[in-house]
Amino acid sequence: MLKVRELIKDFGRVRIIKNAAFEVKEDEIVSLVGPNGAGKTTLVNLISGHILPTSGRIEFLDHNITFASPYKRIKMGVARNFQITNLFSDSSVLDNVRTCLFSIYGKIKRGFFPANHYKAITQEAIDILELFGISGKKNLLPPSLSEGDKKILDTAMAFALKSKFLLLDEPTSGVATRDKYKVMDTIVSAIKREKMACMIIEHDMDIVSDYSDRVLVLSEGEIIADGKPNEIMEQDNVKEILFGVRA
Repeated sequence: MLKVRELIKDFGRVRIIKNAAFEVKEDEIVSLVGPNGAGKTTLVNLISGHILPTSGRIEFLDHNITFASPYKRIKMGVARNFQITNLFSDSSVLDNVRTCLFSIYGKIKRGFFPANHYKAITQEAIDILELFGISGKKNLLPPSLSEGDKKILDTAMAFALKSKFLLLDEPTSGVATRDKYKVMDTIVSAIKREKMACMIIEHDMDIVSDYSDRVLVLSEGEIIADGKPNEIMEQDNVKEILFGVRA
């Protein structure tokens, strides 16, 4: 589904991403891990189109999207959330999701009817909220939600953009420890139900181990390991980079 080939990103004379190469298959959940400053956010920004590479190639569904705009990538099915939730705080939970649907259906323009006029879109938004387990909170404003529900809503909004591939940046960041698994259970269940592919950027290695089909380890801009979670966590170089444990 997603193919990254010899991707390089330089900022001035500093090379942040060095010949990154990997694939993500359909229905696959891949986690991207690495120490702070490894280049994880830069790599996600390259895939989502928020920055452009110095060289290399990115393909999605066999289309070259290396220099495509974020909007075009969203239209093709590449969506993302952000480590800091990006919600419309003055709009209801329902309207947050409905706004994404209006965008993807081309309904955001001058003179459009009130949101409730679009019954099919409204029902689709409610269905998405039900899929993510927060339909009972559809009339609430985001500031009144728990951090976990904010993360779930943020992901539901990315889902509403008709995505086939989701980039989830720190989906449990800021979430209380007791709620992390609830958040991940909800998000991953929705992803698997819709047979989507996903890349998760996460620091919590328990979350990575429990929810990933594969793990990519990034260190100083290079992918140094790629494999199943239990195999990756046993590699000496990974232990040293992630946990400071030397063999």
